[in-house]
Amino acid sequence: MSSATPVPSVRTARRLPLAGALRLGRPSDIWFKPALSVVASVAPPGLLLVALGRLDLALYTMAGSLCALYAHNRPYAARARALAGVVLGMLGGLAVALVAASLTGNAVVLVTVGAVLAAVQKALCDATRIGPPGNVVLTFVSSASLFAPQTLGQVPGHLALAAAAGAWAWLVGMAPALIRPHGPECRATAHALDAAAAYAATAAARTGPGADDDGHTGPGTDDGNTGARAAGDGNTGARAAGYAAVQSAWQSLLSTGNRPSDGRRALDRLVVRAEVALAAPAEADPERLRAWARTLRGTGPVPAVDDPRTDASELLGPAAERATPRRTLWGVLAPLTPLAVRTALGCALAGYASLALGIGRPYWALVTAAALYQANLTLTWSRAVQRVVGNLAGVLLFAAVAPVAHLGPLALVLCCLAFSFGAEALISRNYWLGSICVTPLALLVTEFAGPQRTGALVTERAVDTLVGALVGFVAALAVTNRRAGDRVARCLTAVDRAREAAARALADPQAAPAVLEAARRDLAAALVDLRAAADAASGEWWQRALPQERVVLAEQSGHRTLAATVRRQGLLPTSPGTGTDTDTEDVRP
Repeated sequence: MSSATPVPSVRTARRLPLAGALRLGRPSDIWFKPALSVVASVAPPGLLLVALGRLDLALYTMAGSLCALYAHNRPYAARARALAGVVLGMLGGLAVALVAASLTGNAVVLVTVGAVLAAVQKALCDATRIGPPGNVVLTFVSSASLFAPQTLGQVPGHLALAAAAGAWAWLVGMAPALIRPHGPECRATAHALDAAAAYAATAAARTGPGADDDGHTGPGTDDGNTGARAAGDGNTGARAAGYAAVQSAWQSLLSTGNRPSDGRRALDRLVVRAEVALAAPAEADPERLRAWARTLRGTGPVPAVDDPRTDASELLGPAAERATPRRTLWGVLAPLTPLAVRTALGCALAGYASLALGIGRPYWALVTAAALYQANLTLTWSRAVQRVVGNLAGVLLFAAVAPVAHLGPLALVLCCLAFSFGAEALISRNYWLGSICVTPLALLVTEFAGPQRTGALVTERAVDTLVGALVGFVAALAVTNRRAGDRVARCLTAVDRAREAAARALADPQAAPAVLEAARRDLAAALVDLRAAADAASGEWWQRALPQERVVLAEQSGHRTLAATVRRQGLLPTSPGTGTDTDTEDVRP
């Protein structure tokens, strides 16, 4: 393994993206599911409160209803647990907020409580990888509740309303299982196949005479500028996305339980096909992979893999994945400490700044700051741009629809439902686009207790958005994340160890299939972690320069070892003239 070339000890600041942060992407494959789910979850409690003449209680039912936004990509067994956890987390944050609101009216104390809650919610959502919408919805619920008039005797009743709406949201989230019980794992497998096909097609286009399975001509052709070359290598991003998609597919399949059905076994084999295509893209058929993916997204049966192998060794991947030791709670939370500190400091300062300006709803600035914090500073900046653009456009949209919402309680609820659907339908294309609907929805929620002056709401929300984004980003600049570089170093060590273990298994002619498979899975997982750590650290400021050359070399040699392992397992025919010890020079310990 080559050592990194000498580099400066501190990385200089970089240009922050602006136009790129607003670029629209493709909508999610299942954008309509969270959109319809939130409407189905919010509508019955809201309409019932309209009928009872108690729309002032809709803030609490809305808290539970919004839990339907979560876990749509998870298999239903895992979704049941995840949604239950979200509901409990929402109730915990709401309880703290309501008790605090009933005990004190001091705005500074309430903002401080809201900032601490936001930091805890951020850390827990990231640690559990709950997925979109992450901590933002939970922080909005708890922060808004901090400034709702409250007495201690009312708290149990309000929590009961939120719990009932949360139970209904759980049922809404689980209802699609009655129609297509294996839909989430089929989509995860299809995504893995598509990602593998994209990499195989890219690698095939770049492969030339003497190139290996990765489309590179080997270490001997390096011109000494490895890091610079890798930065522009489209293969690296496609390969990393492919392995991340495969790992997600395995996790999705494993979360369905330990008693796989015939359909589940067929999905296992398809994920193995994706893994093989990533390890040896030159021998993969991208069109075949895409055809399997299209079939999985339909309503028909899982396609049978046309493969002559009939033994069980091909399905050792799930067993190896199950054998991977689980990380401790501290091991998960410790790397998130800088993000939690950023969130607490940024939210607190944003709320205090809003109070200093005399804004009556400082939780808007607090939530804006909480929504900014991503894996690194570059992504945090992009989210700040998206948040400001979306919110400012959203307040204009609110001003246009406010006269309609003021026609009566029923019109108000129907407007909320329309914006709820629009937010989830658009947000997967870009955060700012969804924010155009999220902002008027949040403003309409403030009118559940009674009509507000539109001009004042629009002005205060615009000011709080700017204050929250500015102060929140400054707080992110102030709290550096030195651990990002440390994580890269740990991941490099893990890749080196996993590669050496795989090389030893390859060198042993008597190595059992289970040993080879476990070594391959460990190395694949280590490479995925390394790429994620390098991507996160590359967008962080004010830290030691990253060992880019070591990262590139570790990835190249690691993926060559994976290709050799795949051949040794017999999952692919041996390449002409290579034998089973493909890339022998690169896989030695």
